[in-house]
Amino acid sequence: MKQNNRNLKAFTVLFRAYQTIQDATKKDLLQYDLNQTEFSVLEFLYHRGEQPIQMIGKKILIASSSITYVIDKLEQKGYVHRKACPRDRRVTYALLTFEGQALMKEIFPKHEQKINEIFEVLEAQELDNMILSLKKVGKNATDQ
Repeated sequence: MKQNNRNLKAFTVLFRAYQTIQDATKKDLLQYDLNQTEFSVLEFLYHRGEQPIQMIGKKILIASSSITYVIDKLEQKGYVHRKACPRDRRVTYALLTFEGQALMKEIFPKHEQKINEIFEVLEAQELDNMILSLKKVGKNATDQ
């Protein structure tokens, strides 16, 4: 197989694997009435604590216009609270409410277990190689 065809094959396999993994985790999160973006925000706040809203958007790779909508939805569900920055009126922080903390304490271990089950088909060395390879390709794509 020519190198160009192998590159296309690698891209297709990567893309399909991503979609399949995303579908499996999406189905898992729907039982908690969360989409993947909402879960990503909750997970980020759960592990990092109070964060500026714009920083959340950058870290989980969603547009600044979308992060406001996601925070609104999580606030309506009672999982997130906004807090103004006392030093800079342009900055607003998001933090988990007690309900948000309780939810993540319950569902994060289950989510982590789901991810572990998905990747259990790989030996430790295969997983390390995959991580290294994907980082390498990601960095190269960034440099393009």
